[in-house]
Amino acid sequence: MFIHSVYFWLKDDLTNAQLEQYRAGLKALTTIGTVTFSYVGAPAGTPREVVDNSYSHVLIVGFADKAGHDAYQDDPIHDAFRNDCGTFWDRVQIYDAIGD
Repeated sequence: MFIHSVYFWLKDDLTNAQLEQYRAGLKALTTIGTVTFSYVGAPAGTPREVVDNSYSHVLIVGFADKAGHDAYQDDPIHDAFRNDCGTFWDRVQIYDAIGD
């Protein structure tokens, strides 16, 4: 299993249309053929010193293996999201993990 977690810090001045485009783009990423499961969410607001609640959204997608992840990275839907929405965030942080 390969887990790809992407945290986004959106710009403060996005219009409603830009936010809708971004959200639609996130949902489109979950339809890429090699994705076995997905989750899109926002910070839970848990006020603990060890918890980072500063991000805007998280996209978590799972794949059977690294090959599935690599195919996702090369998919035209992924390219379109980066091209169409890449100016909407100030920061993106990615954590990839493998497991049983």
